[in-house]
Amino acid sequence: MTEQVTDNPARSRYELDVDGRTVFANYRRVGSTLQIPYVEAPPSLRGTGAAGRLMRGVMETARSEGMKVVPICSYAAAWIRRHPEFHDLLA
Repeated sequence: MTEQVTDNPARSRYELDVDGRTVFANYRRVGSTLQIPYVEAPPSLRGTGAAGRLMRGVMETARSEGMKVVPICSYAAAWIRRHPEFHDLLA
């Protein structure tokens, strides 16, 4: 199974489908900055690493688009703190 983070611009969020359940990160684009105010995983996926896989995909997307990231959500901020390979993307 290949999981891919997708952009859902109509809902202003990145999504990751895991066995029919969706983990998502809401975002706001402000110029070349991506603000992440909220990350949500269904209760059945909490603790499985699904939100972490979503965050990795979001950060890789931001990097490929030349964007900086502002993690407003406490989960997003904590995830980025634990992953120094993405610290260069912090605004």
